[in-house]
Amino acid sequence: MLEKLEIKTHKQVELIDITRQIKAIVGRAGVKNGVCVVFVPHTTAGITINENADPNVVRDIVDSINKIVPFDGEYRHIEGNSPGHIKSSLFSASLTVIIEKNALLLGTWQVVYFCEFDGPRTRKVFVKVIEG
Repeated sequence: MLEKLEIKTHKQVELIDITRQIKAIVGRAGVKNGVCVVFVPHTTAGITINENADPNVVRDIVDSINKIVPFDGEYRHIEGNSPGHIKSSLFSASLTVIIEKNALLLGTWQVVYFCEFDGPRTRKVFVKVIEG
């Protein structure tokens, strides 16, 4: 089963929790045991798993990635969005989560974040549920 999510971002750099949407897709698939693959088909966006209990974690990630890859560097890319490409490369375009008993096997505080690095935009995320 393959589904597409549309994510509307509102900031140049932000992390958006998309766990609820992914869990809904897994539920609709009815797969008791298998894997869920999440893929972002953009070169200035990414996907990651991290904590959601304290919102300061996301703020710290965004602040730190902006320090590591500043917007005002001496970049050569003509479109002017090199920081987004670099940030995307430091994260990932895809991830896989185990499905056990029709549920994502995430840790207590873990959620799936869509990572925007060149927003605001409307983005796509593909979710593939595989039984097995």
